[in-house]
Amino acid sequence: LAQAKLSQLRAAHRPVPTTAGVAPDPGSAMTVKTSLEEYVKAHGGQRVIRRILIANNGMAATKAILSMRQWAFTELGSSSELEFIAMASKDDLEANAEFIRLADSYVEVPPGKNINNYANVDLIVQVAKQKAVHCVWPGWGHASEKPELPLACAAAGITFLGPTAPVMHALGDKIASTILAQSSKVPCIPWNGEGITAEIQSDGSIPEEPFKRACLQSYEEAKACAKRIGYPVVLKASEGGGGKGIRKCANDEELKVGWEQVTAEVVGSPIFMMQLCTGARHLEVQLVGDEYGNCVALIGRDCSTQRRFQKIFEEGPPTIADKDDFREAEKAAQRLSMSVGYRG
Repeated sequence: LAQAKLSQLRAAHRPVPTTAGVAPDPGSAMTVKTSLEEYVKAHGGQRVIRRILIANNGMAATKAILSMRQWAFTELGSSSELEFIAMASKDDLEANAEFIRLADSYVEVPPGKNINNYANVDLIVQVAKQKAVHCVWPGWGHASEKPELPLACAAAGITFLGPTAPVMHALGDKIASTILAQSSKVPCIPWNGEGITAEIQSDGSIPEEPFKRACLQSYEEAKACAKRIGYPVVLKASEGGGGKGIRKCANDEELKVGWEQVTAEVVGSPIFMMQLCTGARHLEVQLVGDEYGNCVALIGRDCSTQRRFQKIFEEGPPTIADKDDFREAEKAAQRLSMSVGYRG
């Protein structure tokens, strides 16, 4: 089915052969029904986005191009109304990567680690300006969560299809994001910062005083919090990730060892503690927000299948949760997103 869909979209993207001086048959399935400019104007849009730089690779880039082409074909009658420029490393070119073949054109970028190519903010903006694109689509991973990218795009007059830098700062920090979540009445698991509220500032941070109150400063303070929350607990470094800076602790002795390990693994990072929720499932809400403050929940997914705290695959929609409970989770996610001005 996926291969058939891919073939259909490829066929739809091919231009209709014409004889010199003879226009395509108006009844042809490939006749453009609505131009992109007309569509944007009819829907109250402010600008036309046609040329898109795909600043990613692999499955992310492939899915993005296919999805946007399908949208253009469905809404406009032609998948060629959008133009995709791909960034392609030597490794992806040698692998004959699908996303490169799906794109209208590509720019070769340096090989090796992603900091040389898909995670290189300066390079992405350089390519975007060189190709005179209207926007940059960052996908996920690589540079997608670097606040420097939307800032650099804005400075170059290029639209960034994702959250603003302040929102990335706010929701990218585990402590600040939890404070903002409970400030928006999002139910949170018991943790050392319960009851602390704050509002996001223009630079994406929260005031220093509530942030410091939500950070653990010593093992003794952590021990007192664990007693209040109740074992087992999880000790976490807010700047950790990928399985680093996180320890499960079932008693005071494990907490002492965990404190030493977490503070050593992510040196200088703020530390916080949450109650361990055993037998839990990792469910996520998928949101889309616009620049006018609107935000809707589209669907959810179950990301519980993990190895070493990293997701292996995701299933959607999540069937394990009660529909009413998950609907409340969607509403809570919307409140949080709208409170920080999320878009993307």
